[in-house]
Amino acid sequence: MSDDDDWFERALREGEGDDADAETEADPEVSDTPESDTDATTDAAHTSDADADEGWDEPSTAETVEFDTAASASDEADGDNPFAIDFETAFENAPDPNGFDMDAMGADGPQDSDEVFGFGETTQPEAPSFDDEDFESNIDRIDTGIEGLDDMILGGVPKRSLMVTIGSAGTGKTTFGLQFLYEAMKNGGSGVYITLEESRRRILDTAEEKGWPFGEYEDDGQLAIVDLDPVEMANSLSSIRNDLPRLVDDFGADRLVLDSVSLLEMMYDHPSKRRSEVFNFARALKDAGVTTMLTSEASRENPYASRHGIVEYLSDAVFILQYVRPDDFRETRLAIEIQKIRDANHSRETKPYELTNEGISVYRQANIF
Repeated sequence: MSDDDDWFERALREGEGDDADAETEADPEVSDTPESDTDATTDAAHTSDADADEGWDEPSTAETVEFDTAASASDEADGDNPFAIDFETAFENAPDPNGFDMDAMGADGPQDSDEVFGFGETTQPEAPSFDDEDFESNIDRIDTGIEGLDDMILGGVPKRSLMVTIGSAGTGKTTFGLQFLYEAMKNGGSGVYITLEESRRRILDTAEEKGWPFGEYEDDGQLAIVDLDPVEMANSLSSIRNDLPRLVDDFGADRLVLDSVSLLEMMYDHPSKRRSEVFNFARALKDAGVTTMLTSEASRENPYASRHGIVEYLSDAVFILQYVRPDDFRETRLAIEIQKIRDANHSRETKPYELTNEGISVYRQANIF
Protein backbone atom coordinates (compact mmCIF):
# COMPACT_ATOMS: atom_id res chain seq x y z
CA MET A 1 0.00 0.00 0.00
CA SER A 2 1.42 3.41 -1.01
CA ASP A 3 1.64 6.45 1.20
CA ASP A 4 -1.28 8.00 -0.65
CA ASP A 5 -3.45 4.90 -0.20
CA ASP A 6 -3.09 4.65 3.58
CA TRP A 7 -3.88 8.30 4.33
CA PHE A 8 -7.13 7.26 5.93
CA GLU A 9 -5.49 4.80 8.34
CA ARG A 10 -2.84 7.37 9.35
CA ALA A 11 -5.56 9.92 10.01
CA LEU A 12 -7.35 7.46 12.27
CA ARG A 13 -4.20 6.66 14.29
CA GLU A 14 -3.29 10.30 14.68
CA GLY A 15 -6.87 11.13 15.55
CA GLU A 16 -6.90 8.58 18.37
CA GLY A 17 -3.81 10.17 19.99
CA ASP A 18 -5.20 13.68 19.57
CA ASP A 19 -8.56 12.64 21.01
CA ALA A 20 -6.88 11.37 24.19
CA ASP A 21 -5.02 14.66 24.69
CA ALA A 22 -8.04 16.76 23.84
CA GLU A 23 -10.21 14.80 26.26
CA THR A 24 -7.98 15.81 29.18
CA GLU A 25 -7.88 19.45 28.09
CA ALA A 26 -11.56 19.85 27.24
CA ASP A 27 -13.33 22.87 28.63
CA PRO A 28 -15.06 21.86 31.87
CA GLU A 29 -17.97 24.13 31.03
CA VAL A 30 -18.80 22.05 28.00
CA SER A 31 -19.44 18.82 29.91
CA ASP A 32 -21.88 18.42 32.76
CA THR A 33 -20.30 15.13 33.80
CA PRO A 34 -18.83 15.22 37.35
CA GLU A 35 -15.16 14.52 37.85
CA SER A 36 -15.96 11.33 39.70
CA ASP A 37 -17.98 10.11 36.74
CA THR A 38 -15.04 10.80 34.49
CA ASP A 39 -12.78 8.70 36.70
CA ALA A 40 -15.36 5.98 36.67
CA THR A 41 -15.45 6.08 32.93
CA THR A 42 -11.67 5.80 32.80
CA ASP A 43 -11.76 2.81 35.13
CA ALA A 44 -14.43 1.18 33.03
CA ALA A 45 -12.20 1.52 30.00
CA HIS A 46 -9.65 -0.76 31.70
CA THR A 47 -11.98 -3.64 32.51
CA SER A 48 -10.67 -7.15 32.11
CA ASP A 49 -11.28 -9.39 29.09
CA ALA A 50 -13.66 -11.43 31.17
CA ASP A 51 -15.88 -8.43 31.78
CA ALA A 52 -15.76 -7.58 28.08
CA ASP A 53 -17.05 -11.06 27.23
CA GLU A 54 -20.19 -10.38 29.22
CA GLY A 55 -21.14 -7.55 26.87
CA TRP A 56 -20.39 -3.90 26.25
CA ASP A 57 -22.30 -1.23 28.14
CA GLU A 58 -23.27 1.76 26.01
CA PRO A 59 -21.75 4.95 27.48
CA SER A 60 -24.02 7.52 29.03
CA THR A 61 -25.25 10.57 27.19
CA ALA A 62 -22.93 12.84 29.14
CA GLU A 63 -19.93 10.70 28.29
CA THR A 64 -20.88 10.78 24.58
CA VAL A 65 -21.23 14.57 24.57
CA GLU A 66 -17.84 14.97 26.26
CA PHE A 67 -16.10 12.68 23.79
CA ASP A 68 -17.73 14.21 20.69
CA THR A 69 -17.00 17.76 21.81
CA ALA A 70 -13.37 17.01 22.61
CA ALA A 71 -12.87 15.12 19.35
CA SER A 72 -14.40 17.95 17.31
CA ALA A 73 -12.24 20.56 19.05
CA SER A 74 -9.11 18.52 18.42
CA ASP A 75 -9.94 17.84 14.77
CA GLU A 76 -10.73 21.48 14.07
CA ALA A 77 -7.46 22.51 15.67
CA ASP A 78 -5.32 20.01 13.76
CA GLY A 79 -7.30 20.09 10.48
CA ASP A 80 -7.46 16.28 10.33
CA ASN A 81 -11.24 15.97 10.16
CA PRO A 82 -12.44 16.58 6.59
CA PHE A 83 -15.99 17.08 7.83
CA ALA A 84 -15.29 19.59 10.58
CA ILE A 85 -15.54 22.63 8.24
CA ASP A 86 -18.83 23.44 6.56
CA PHE A 87 -19.03 23.60 2.76
CA GLU A 88 -19.25 27.39 2.51
CA THR A 89 -16.08 27.91 4.56
CA ALA A 90 -14.23 25.21 2.64
CA PHE A 91 -15.27 26.75 -0.66
CA GLU A 92 -14.08 30.20 0.37
CA ASN A 93 -10.72 28.82 1.52
CA ALA A 94 -10.18 26.61 -1.52
CA PRO A 95 -7.27 27.53 -3.84
CA ASP A 96 -8.24 29.12 -7.14
CA PRO A 97 -8.16 26.51 -9.97
CA ASN A 98 -6.33 28.93 -12.24
CA GLY A 99 -3.42 29.13 -9.84
CA PHE A 100 -3.64 32.76 -8.75
CA ASP A 101 -5.04 34.57 -5.75
CA MET A 102 -8.31 36.27 -6.61
CA ASP A 103 -8.46 38.12 -3.27
CA ALA A 104 -5.10 39.75 -3.96
CA MET A 105 -6.38 41.04 -7.29
CA GLY A 106 -9.45 42.74 -5.97
CA ALA A 107 -13.10 42.35 -6.74
CA ASP A 108 -12.63 43.12 -10.42
CA GLY A 109 -10.19 40.23 -10.97
CA PRO A 110 -6.87 40.54 -12.81
CA GLN A 111 -6.36 43.86 -14.48
CA ASP A 112 -3.38 42.74 -16.51
CA SER A 113 -3.67 39.45 -18.37
CA ASP A 114 0.14 39.29 -18.37
CA GLU A 115 -0.01 38.56 -14.63
CA VAL A 116 -2.13 35.50 -15.20
CA PHE A 117 -1.26 33.93 -18.52
CA GLY A 118 2.04 35.55 -19.46
CA PHE A 119 0.87 36.35 -22.98
CA GLY A 120 0.79 40.10 -22.89
CA GLU A 121 -2.29 42.27 -22.77
CA THR A 122 -5.43 40.79 -24.25
CA THR A 123 -9.13 41.47 -24.06
CA GLN A 124 -11.79 38.90 -23.36
CA PRO A 125 -14.49 38.86 -26.09
CA GLU A 126 -18.09 38.87 -25.01
CA ALA A 127 -19.87 35.54 -25.24
CA PRO A 128 -21.99 35.47 -28.41
CA SER A 129 -25.73 35.33 -27.95
CA PHE A 130 -27.81 32.95 -30.04
CA ASP A 131 -31.38 33.21 -31.03
CA ASP A 132 -33.34 30.07 -31.89
CA GLU A 133 -34.88 31.68 -34.95
CA ASP A 134 -31.50 32.86 -36.23
CA PHE A 135 -30.04 29.40 -35.73
CA GLU A 136 -32.83 27.64 -37.60
CA SER A 137 -32.77 30.19 -40.43
CA ASN A 138 -29.18 29.23 -41.21
CA ILE A 139 -30.33 25.78 -42.36
CA ASP A 140 -31.97 25.60 -45.78
CA ARG A 141 -35.27 23.75 -45.55
CA ILE A 142 -37.67 22.27 -48.08
CA ASP A 143 -41.23 20.96 -48.06
CA THR A 144 -42.07 17.34 -48.73
CA GLY A 145 -45.05 18.34 -50.86
CA ILE A 146 -47.44 16.21 -48.81
CA GLU A 147 -50.40 18.19 -47.57
CA GLY A 148 -50.74 18.10 -43.81
CA LEU A 149 -47.34 16.49 -43.27
CA ASP A 150 -45.52 19.73 -43.97
CA ASP A 151 -47.63 21.32 -41.24
CA MET A 152 -46.33 18.68 -38.83
CA ILE A 153 -42.75 19.58 -39.80
CA LEU A 154 -42.18 22.99 -38.29
CA GLY A 155 -40.10 24.78 -40.91
CA GLY A 156 -39.50 21.92 -43.35
CA VAL A 157 -36.89 19.18 -43.60
CA PRO A 158 -33.24 20.26 -43.86
CA LYS A 159 -31.98 20.43 -47.41
CA ARG A 160 -29.50 17.73 -48.55
CA SER A 161 -30.65 15.38 -45.77
CA LEU A 162 -31.12 11.63 -46.10
CA MET A 163 -34.65 10.49 -45.25
CA VAL A 164 -36.43 7.14 -45.14
CA THR A 165 -40.11 6.21 -45.30
CA ILE A 166 -40.85 2.93 -43.53
CA GLY A 167 -44.07 1.02 -44.05
CA SER A 168 -45.62 -2.33 -44.86
CA ALA A 169 -47.13 -3.25 -48.22
CA GLY A 170 -49.93 -0.96 -49.38
CA THR A 171 -49.18 1.98 -47.09
CA GLY A 172 -48.15 4.26 -49.99
CA LYS A 173 -44.34 4.28 -49.86
CA THR A 174 -43.99 4.60 -53.66
CA THR A 175 -46.61 7.35 -53.78
CA PHE A 176 -44.75 9.14 -51.00
CA GLY A 177 -41.54 9.12 -53.05
CA LEU A 178 -43.23 10.26 -56.27
CA GLN A 179 -45.05 13.06 -54.49
CA PHE A 180 -41.77 14.13 -52.89
CA LEU A 181 -40.20 14.45 -56.38
CA TYR A 182 -43.25 16.16 -57.85
CA GLU A 183 -42.93 18.98 -55.29
CA ALA A 184 -39.49 19.83 -56.67
CA MET A 185 -40.30 19.52 -60.39
CA LYS A 186 -43.51 21.54 -60.33
CA ASN A 187 -41.42 24.38 -58.88
CA GLY A 188 -38.79 24.17 -61.62
CA GLY A 189 -36.43 21.72 -59.91
CA SER A 190 -35.21 18.32 -61.07
CA GLY A 191 -35.14 14.82 -59.65
CA VAL A 192 -33.91 11.26 -60.05
CA TYR A 193 -36.06 8.21 -59.33
CA ILE A 194 -34.26 4.87 -58.90
CA THR A 195 -36.58 1.89 -58.66
CA LEU A 196 -35.66 -1.67 -57.79
CA GLU A 197 -39.27 -2.90 -57.74
CA GLU A 198 -41.11 -1.45 -60.72
CA SER A 199 -40.38 -0.77 -64.37
CA ARG A 200 -39.86 2.70 -65.71
CA ARG A 201 -43.19 2.49 -67.58
CA ARG A 202 -45.06 1.53 -64.41
CA ILE A 203 -43.62 4.50 -62.51
CA LEU A 204 -44.71 6.88 -65.26
CA ASP A 205 -48.22 5.40 -65.32
CA THR A 206 -48.57 5.65 -61.53
CA ALA A 207 -47.59 9.32 -61.63
CA GLU A 208 -49.92 10.08 -64.53
CA GLU A 209 -52.83 8.55 -62.61
CA LYS A 210 -52.22 11.14 -59.88
CA GLY A 211 -52.18 13.95 -62.41
CA TRP A 212 -48.42 14.43 -62.22
CA PRO A 213 -46.92 14.87 -65.73
CA PHE A 214 -43.75 12.88 -65.16
CA GLY A 215 -43.51 12.08 -68.87
CA GLU A 216 -43.26 15.78 -69.69
CA TYR A 217 -40.71 16.33 -66.95
CA GLU A 218 -38.65 13.50 -68.38
CA ASP A 219 -38.81 14.96 -71.88
CA ASP A 220 -37.80 18.38 -70.55
CA GLY A 221 -34.76 16.94 -68.80
CA GLN A 222 -36.10 17.58 -65.29
CA LEU A 223 -36.57 13.92 -64.43
CA ALA A 224 -34.51 10.76 -64.78
CA ILE A 225 -36.14 7.40 -64.03
CA VAL A 226 -33.67 4.55 -63.58
CA ASP A 227 -35.03 1.02 -63.19
CA LEU A 228 -32.41 -1.42 -61.95
CA ASP A 229 -32.59 -5.11 -61.31
CA PRO A 230 -31.71 -5.66 -57.62
CA VAL A 231 -29.24 -8.43 -58.47
CA GLU A 232 -27.60 -6.29 -61.11
CA MET A 233 -27.37 -3.38 -58.69
CA ALA A 234 -25.86 -5.57 -55.97
CA ASN A 235 -23.25 -6.93 -58.38
CA SER A 236 -22.30 -3.46 -59.57
CA LEU A 237 -23.01 -1.57 -56.36
CA SER A 238 -19.41 -0.44 -55.96
CA SER A 239 -19.45 1.17 -59.42
CA ILE A 240 -22.87 2.73 -58.87
CA ARG A 241 -21.82 4.05 -55.49
CA ASN A 242 -18.71 5.68 -56.92
CA ASP A 243 -20.48 7.14 -59.95
CA LEU A 244 -23.63 8.33 -58.22
CA PRO A 245 -22.31 11.64 -56.82
CA ARG A 246 -20.90 12.61 -60.21
CA LEU A 247 -24.06 11.59 -62.11
CA VAL A 248 -26.31 13.49 -59.70
CA ASP A 249 -24.11 16.57 -59.99
CA ASP A 250 -24.02 16.39 -63.80
CA PHE A 251 -27.79 16.04 -63.94
CA GLY A 252 -28.26 18.86 -61.45
CA ALA A 253 -30.76 16.91 -59.36
CA ASP A 254 -32.39 18.61 -56.41
CA ARG A 255 -33.99 15.43 -55.06
CA LEU A 256 -33.44 11.69 -55.37
CA VAL A 257 -35.67 8.75 -54.49
CA LEU A 258 -34.57 5.12 -54.09
CA ASP A 259 -37.46 2.62 -53.97
CA SER A 260 -36.72 0.45 -52.12
CA VAL A 261 -33.59 -0.01 -50.04
CA SER A 262 -34.99 -3.23 -48.57
CA LEU A 263 -34.36 -5.13 -51.79
CA LEU A 264 -30.78 -3.93 -51.74
CA GLU A 265 -30.37 -5.14 -48.16
CA MET A 266 -31.77 -8.56 -49.04
CA MET A 267 -28.92 -9.18 -51.47
CA TYR A 268 -26.53 -9.72 -48.56
CA ASP A 269 -26.95 -12.71 -46.29
CA HIS A 270 -24.24 -11.84 -43.79
CA PRO A 271 -25.34 -9.08 -41.36
CA SER A 272 -21.93 -7.43 -41.21
CA LYS A 273 -21.66 -7.31 -45.01
CA ARG A 274 -25.19 -5.92 -45.23
CA ARG A 275 -24.45 -3.16 -42.71
CA SER A 276 -21.22 -2.24 -44.42
CA GLU A 277 -22.75 -1.99 -47.90
CA VAL A 278 -25.80 -0.03 -46.79
CA PHE A 279 -23.63 2.32 -44.75
CA ASN A 280 -21.30 2.99 -47.70
CA PHE A 281 -24.23 3.53 -50.03
CA ALA A 282 -25.89 5.96 -47.61
CA ARG A 283 -22.62 7.85 -47.28
CA ALA A 284 -22.35 8.09 -51.08
CA LEU A 285 -25.83 9.60 -51.21
CA LYS A 286 -24.88 12.18 -48.61
CA ASP A 287 -21.67 12.97 -50.48
CA ALA A 288 -23.75 13.62 -53.58
CA GLY A 289 -25.23 16.64 -51.82
CA VAL A 290 -28.80 15.86 -52.91
CA THR A 291 -31.89 15.60 -50.72
CA THR A 292 -32.66 11.89 -50.76
CA MET A 293 -35.72 9.84 -49.87
CA LEU A 294 -35.39 6.09 -49.35
CA THR A 295 -38.31 3.72 -48.96
CA SER A 296 -38.06 0.63 -46.79
CA GLU A 297 -40.31 -2.23 -45.82
CA ALA A 298 -41.25 -2.37 -42.17
CA SER A 299 -40.22 -5.19 -39.90
CA ARG A 300 -42.85 -7.89 -39.48
CA GLU A 301 -42.47 -7.72 -35.71
CA ASN A 302 -42.24 -3.94 -35.33
CA PRO A 303 -43.96 -1.41 -37.63
CA TYR A 304 -41.65 1.32 -36.30
CA ALA A 305 -38.48 -0.33 -37.60
CA SER A 306 -37.18 -1.26 -41.03
CA ARG A 307 -36.87 -4.90 -42.04
CA HIS A 308 -33.19 -5.13 -41.11
CA GLY A 309 -33.09 -2.25 -38.60
CA ILE A 310 -30.20 -0.44 -40.29
CA VAL A 311 -31.33 2.39 -42.50
CA GLU A 312 -33.21 4.39 -39.85
CA TYR A 313 -29.97 4.86 -37.91
CA LEU A 314 -28.19 6.21 -40.99
CA SER A 315 -30.98 8.62 -41.94
CA ASP A 316 -31.55 12.19 -40.87
CA ALA A 317 -35.34 11.83 -40.95
CA VAL A 318 -37.68 8.86 -40.52
CA PHE A 319 -41.36 8.73 -41.49
CA ILE A 320 -43.49 5.79 -40.34
CA LEU A 321 -46.50 4.65 -42.40
CA GLN A 322 -48.67 2.00 -40.78
CA TYR A 323 -52.09 0.40 -40.50
CA VAL A 324 -54.01 1.12 -37.33
CA ARG A 325 -56.77 -1.30 -36.41
CA PRO A 326 -59.21 -0.57 -33.56
CA ASP A 327 -60.16 -3.23 -31.07
CA ASP A 328 -63.60 -3.67 -32.60
CA PHE A 329 -62.06 -4.18 -36.09
CA ARG A 330 -64.74 -1.95 -37.61
CA GLU A 331 -62.34 0.13 -39.65
CA THR A 332 -58.66 0.00 -40.59
CA ARG A 333 -56.96 3.34 -40.99
CA LEU A 334 -53.62 4.52 -42.26
CA ALA A 335 -51.53 6.59 -39.87
CA ILE A 336 -48.31 8.55 -40.28
CA GLU A 337 -45.78 9.48 -37.64
CA ILE A 338 -42.54 11.45 -37.75
CA GLN A 339 -40.06 9.36 -35.82
CA LYS A 340 -37.18 11.82 -36.09
CA ILE A 341 -35.85 14.78 -38.04
CA ARG A 342 -32.39 16.01 -37.19
CA ASP A 343 -31.98 19.76 -36.76
CA ALA A 344 -35.70 20.40 -37.11
CA ASN A 345 -38.67 20.66 -34.78
CA HIS A 346 -41.60 18.43 -35.60
CA SER A 347 -44.85 17.10 -34.22
CA ARG A 348 -44.80 13.88 -32.21
CA GLU A 349 -48.42 13.08 -32.95
CA THR A 350 -49.70 10.16 -35.00
CA LYS A 351 -52.12 11.42 -37.64
CA PRO A 352 -54.43 9.65 -40.11
CA TYR A 353 -53.87 9.95 -43.84
CA GLU A 354 -55.47 8.72 -47.04
CA LEU A 355 -54.25 7.62 -50.45
CA THR A 356 -56.33 9.61 -52.93
CA ASN A 357 -56.29 10.26 -56.65
CA GLU A 358 -54.11 13.27 -55.89
CA GLY A 359 -51.60 11.47 -53.69
CA ILE A 360 -51.18 11.30 -49.93
CA SER A 361 -53.20 13.67 -47.79
CA VAL A 362 -52.56 13.90 -44.05
CA TYR A 363 -55.38 15.06 -41.81
CA ARG A 364 -53.45 17.32 -39.51
CA GLN A 365 -56.44 18.37 -37.39
CA ALA A 366 -57.88 14.86 -37.00
CA ASN A 367 -57.11 12.05 -34.58
CA ILE A 368 -56.75 8.36 -35.29
CA PHE A 369 -60.04 7.35 -33.66
